[in-house]
Amino acid sequence: MGDYPLLNLFWTMLVFFMWVLWFMLLFRVIGDLFRDDDVSGWGKTGWTVVLVLLPFVGVLLYLIVRGKGMGRREMARLQANEEAFRAYVRETAAGSGTAGSGTGGELARLADLKRRGDLTDDEYERAKTKVLAGV
Repeated sequence: MGDYPLLNLFWTMLVFFMWVLWFMLLFRVIGDLFRDDDVSGWGKTGWTVVLVLLPFVGVLLYLIVRGKGMGRREMARLQANEEAFRAYVRETAAGSGTAGSGTGGELARLADLKRRGDLTDDEYERAKTKVLAGV
């Protein structure tokens, strides 16, 4: 390391990280190209040929021509994923779809009955044990 100056080390690191950045951008462009349903098979083939034969020019051209739509498609995909996740959470939190609303709902009803005085402490404990055991 003694004969490799610090400025050369910084230059080497910069070049290395620029290559990493370049490949990330290239894969993002290719991913967007193949996820887009508005482009025909021939259009995807043409863009792929341009990206393979002229990689730097092809990526820059793709970003100029389709960059705005690329951002919109990414946002739409993220929003769809978030909505699917929220729907899954709502469905899971609602219970398994059987009568009642799952263990949490049963325990809340039992606690309410006990608080109103409709269940004794002994009845409450037995019912709670049955609910938690899944009977």
